[in-house]
Formats: sequence, structure tokens, C-alpha cells
Amino acid sequence: MVRLGIVGWILFGLATAAVESDAEESGGGGPAASSTATMQVGAPAPAGAHGGTRFKPSLAWISPFVVLLLCIAVLPLMHGAGHWWHHNSNKLNVAFALSAVTLAYYVLRGEGVAHGEHVTPPGTDCVKAVLHHAVLDEYVPFMVLLFSLYTICGGIHLSGDMPATPATNTTFLGLGALLASFVGTTGASMLLIRPVLQTNRERQNVRHTVIFFIFLVSNIGGCLLPIGDPPLFLGYLRGVPFLWTFQLWKPWLTAVAALLVAYYAWDSRLFRKETPLDRLLDKTHREPMRVRGALNLLWLLGVVLAVALMVPGEKFLGRYFIVPNYLREICQLVFVGLAWMTTAEENRQRNDFNFSAIIEVAALFIGIFITMQVPIEILQASGEELSRVVNQPYMFFWMTGALSSFLDNAPTYAVFFEMADSMTTADGPGVLTLLDGSYVRESWLVAVSLGAVFMGANTYIGNGPNFMVKSIAEQSNVQMPSFFGYMLYSLGILIPLFLLLTFIFFR
Repeated sequence: MVRLGIVGWILFGLATAAVESDAEESGGGGPAASSTATMQVGAPAPAGAHGGTRFKPSLAWISPFVVLLLCIAVLPLMHGAGHWWHHNSNKLNVAFALSAVTLAYYVLRGEGVAHGEHVTPPGTDCVKAVLHHAVLDEYVPFMVLLFSLYTICGGIHLSGDMPATPATNTTFLGLGALLASFVGTTGASMLLIRPVLQTNRERQNVRHTVIFFIFLVSNIGGCLLPIGDPPLFLGYLRGVPFLWTFQLWKPWLTAVAALLVAYYAWDSRLFRKETPLDRLLDKTHREPMRVRGALNLLWLLGVVLAVALMVPGEKFLGRYFIVPNYLREICQLVFVGLAWMTTAEENRQRNDFNFSAIIEVAALFIGIFITMQVPIEILQASGEELSRVVNQPYMFFWMTGALSSFLDNAPTYAVFFEMADSMTTADGPGVLTLLDGSYVRESWLVAVSLGAVFMGANTYIGNGPNFMVKSIAEQSNVQMPSFFGYMLYSLGILIPLFLLLTFIFFR
């Protein structure tokens, strides 16, 4: 909790500086009318493909972003450094050190940033504008949503021991894949992994079930709503309509159905190899499913409605009042408070609930959101050049997915979203108009969305819940494969599936 307080005070200081800067620029109090990515980091003119000339930073200045992502990917795998990296305070120190390099660049460079039609002068004002965009416009809404889903789901405890048949396990995975879109991949994973392990505790062959759980519940299942997976929520913050992601249901259903069929066949074969004693124990140790803390489902619904209906700067339900900045986040935190007060402490104890995982995300993502401003600027300024090389949906799908496999899929999505946005030249057929008035080619957005969400399952480090599920399974004495051992499963199962999806949806 001390570390959480430290993070909170740091964010408060950054936010205060940014708000003060905004108040000075506007001549009044409070932040700008909308917190949806209205400020575009870059030089005075709009993005290159949308008209005008945009300042293009040197590629050398993407190094803080690249180094931070490499730290996330590599340090946990190194024997000596892994123990040091395990401490969230060290992650925070690295994130802020690399962020300081990026902010120093914005202080020293001779170009400002564009805030709508207003150009912020170079120097400290430029840094404040970057912090306003990175921290207030994106990081705070992003973290409030994750924190809300994580905390509320931590108060829901599912218990029970059902027969661990292939039909039961397949049903668990299918329901989890559906649930992931509505409570988030993190929430669904934390909610269901323990009941799945409890149900299969009498079986010898459990590893494959956890691996398919990561595929379906921790990743692929979460693409139907922006709250399902962090990359899609970043798209929502950038103006993608809340219900737009429902049109991804065809590739979602294709992928989920294919994996469920493959899992059922695999589990049926292994189920026949279980010993007679294991089967007898599975039949005799039964416990009906029980849900504790069900009231939290109401608070989860409140969070979903707050995200869907409260768009800063827009009229609430189209008529009543203009939604002020951060009312959406305040409402989410109110639901968190209600969930905390109405949930028995024993529910969280049964879930081994603590804030360590969400503090880790908060510590790392403050650095990610700040350092990724430079690569986003470069992509915005390179739209015309990139369009000559990357101009097909399947290219966006595989490029986004390849990086999402080894780096975190949320910042990867943000980078390729901005790339697709900068390359879209005009409104018209096949182009989606975003809530902030800009636009992006819809086929590219579909490809980027699916690449980030689906291919985050390719490695343990592609998406946040992957490692958490692995850790919980190992605590339950399930021998999970190594980093590269897990990749053998994803290469053999997921890559053929993604090639099939490419043929069906991205020809």
C-alpha cells in the first residue's frame, strides 16, 4: 500500500502540473473540454496525411520506449536480474528514469506540440502539454478502468468441484471467453482460473487446460468491448465508438470456436489416459458451484455503463448535460468503493487478493505512456512514406501481432493505431469517423485490433494476465512450460489459426 501511495502522489504531482498548464493556456480553470486524445503530440501542423507538415523526431529518441519494453520482456527471464525486477519499486524507478529522458528531449528540442489548432511553445510548456496528453488524457482513464475491474472482480469468489470431463472444461473455457469481453481479460482470468484448477485437481494432465485458458480467457475472448482488453480501451480513448468492437464478432467467434474444438479433442484424448484412481477421485470429490460476492456483478455493470455512456465533452445520453472531464473515472471509483464496502473480506482472502499486480501495471505504464509519445509522433509524420510499404489489412494484422507477442499489446496497439490514422487520407467509404472528428480506415483498424488482442496470447509476456495465470497454476502444483516451451504450443496451435483468419478475413 505504501508503494501505491507513492505512485498516487507522483501521478498527482504530474497531473497538477498539467492542469495548471492547461488553465494558463485557456485563460480559465480546469482541463480542456474533452479527455479523448484531442491533443496530438507533434509539431505545429496537423498529421501529415491529414494535411500540413508534421515535425519528425529522430529515430534515436524512440530508444527510451524500446528499452522499457525490452526490460519488461527480458529482465524477468534473467536469473539475477529477475529477482531485482520483481520489486515494483524498481520497475517504477526504471519507468521514471526512461520517462525523464523523453521529457528532456521535449524540453530541449526546438519544436512545440499541437493542441488542436493551438501550438504549445518549445521548452517547459511543451513538456506540460505532453504530460497532459500522456497522463491525464490517456494514462489516468486507462488505469482507473483496469483498477476498477481488477478490484471489483477480486471480491467475487467462485468455488466448487465439478467433474473434470472434457465437456465441463470446454464449457468453462467458452464461458470465460465470453465473459472476458464484459469484465476484461484480467477480471475474467482472476475470476475463473481457480475454479478451473479446483475442478481439475484430481487429474494428472492439466497443463494443456491452463494453456488454452490463457489463449481464450486471458486474450482472444476480450475483443467484443473496449473494456475487454487494454488495447481496445486505448482505441476508445482515441475516439473509436464504444460499440464498434462488436463488429469483431465474426473473427472472435471463428477463433473461439476453432480453439474450443481443438481443446475438446485434445482433452478427450488425455482424459482417457487418466488412471482409474484419478477418475474415481474426480467422481467422489464433488462440490456444487457457489458464487460469493455476487453483488459485485452489479458494480461491474455500473463500471461498464459509466465507460459506455459518459464521454467527456459529449451530452449524457444525448440530451441531459455535457459530461465534464473525469466524471467517468469518478463514477468508476465510486463503484469500486461500493464494492469494497459491500464485499466480505473473506471473499478477497479466498482469492488471495492483493494490489501487487495492479501496482506493477501502474508503475510500468506511466513510463510506457510517456515514452511512447515519440514513436507515435514519428508514425504520425510518416503516414505518406509508410503507405507505400504497409497498405494492406493483413500487414497491419501481422505487424501489430508480431510486436504484441513479445512487447505489451496495449502500447503496440497505440503505435499502429496512430500509424493507420496518419495514413488515412480522406473520409469516405470504408473509413470510420472517430468521436473527435478524425478518421481511420476501418479495415486497418480491424486488423490492428485483432492483431493486438489475439497475438498477445503468443507468449507469456504478450498480455498482463498471462503471467498471472501461469503463477497461480504453478502455486496449485501445475507444472507449466517454460517461456520457450509455451511458445511451442502457441506456434503449433495459434499461428495456424491466425493464418486461417488471415485467409478468411484479410484477403
